[in-house]
Amino acid sequence: MSLSGGIEYTAVRELRGPLAIVEGVSGVGWDEYAHITLASGERRHGVVLDADRGLAVVQVLEGTAGMDPQGVRAVFSGSPLRVPVGTDWLGRVCNGRGAPVDDGPPIFGSHQAEVGGAPVNPVRREPPSEPVLTGVGAVDALTTLVRGQKLPVFSVAGLPHLELAAQIAAQATVGGEAFSVVFAGMGLTHADASFVRDVLEERSAAGELVLLLNTADDPVIERILTPRIALTVAEHLAFTEGRHVLVVMTDMTTYAEALREVSAARGEIPARRAYPGYLYSDLASLYERCGRIRGRPGSVTVLRCSPCPRATSPIPCPT
Repeated sequence: MSLSGGIEYTAVRELRGPLAIVEGVSGVGWDEYAHITLASGERRHGVVLDADRGLAVVQVLEGTAGMDPQGVRAVFSGSPLRVPVGTDWLGRVCNGRGAPVDDGPPIFGSHQAEVGGAPVNPVRREPPSEPVLTGVGAVDALTTLVRGQKLPVFSVAGLPHLELAAQIAAQATVGGEAFSVVFAGMGLTHADASFVRDVLEERSAAGELVLLLNTADDPVIERILTPRIALTVAEHLAFTEGRHVLVVMTDMTTYAEALREVSAARGEIPARRAYPGYLYSDLASLYERCGRIRGRPGSVTVLRCSPCPRATSPIPCPT
């Protein structure tokens, strides 16, 4: 994650949940990346959610627990949050912010890319036509996962959607071509995170897997970044490195709940079931980053899991 340096601000008006409200700012814009230093010297990171009339609302990625407004210093980078991209991600296990948790060195890349990304231009989209073989007969025969497509897996409480997602991530293939899997786990218990690491260990050792694990006790803000970092890494592997990439995201309900929590902290007017009114467009900003681009090698295919939308989730099936 990059920081170019800038003016240091020390006037923090309020800490509200995962948010820090910094006053007296100038030239700070939406989605800027911030570097926050506590009085103890501890460093945290943040992203600007709103900036107006000299105030900046910053979501602190590590949370605001233990922060004293009197001793906080914030520096804004002048650019959105960026992560290094490249093949160095393959074979690594990271937390939801992309920081390694496998006792390995920091991840370096050929260059850095904004995690916000952008949807694929419809004019440049190639129609999906070739399959990603999941090794699950019911999926391959009845609801074939096609390269560049997005496919949902809905379940209800008690059904093994995580086991199915991990199984597909472990055994999916495209038949002899360069292939990678990016697995983004959000709000997992430690037992589930260990299960995913065990199931995908062989694929990780083969250098075909990028594993991002956000656990339930990690800061909720991190959960919002996890799928964006996963897609940013996948886009580079696909459209620059020429690989076919399968992105597995589970589960999207915990992502939506994280979005709801941040929205409540900001004091926004809630919509259905207290979720923010922009939930669907936010989800679309993730799902529409998959596809194949005319003139570019590789593809990004998305498989996302969540409980059934007719039961407990507001998440619709976009197909």
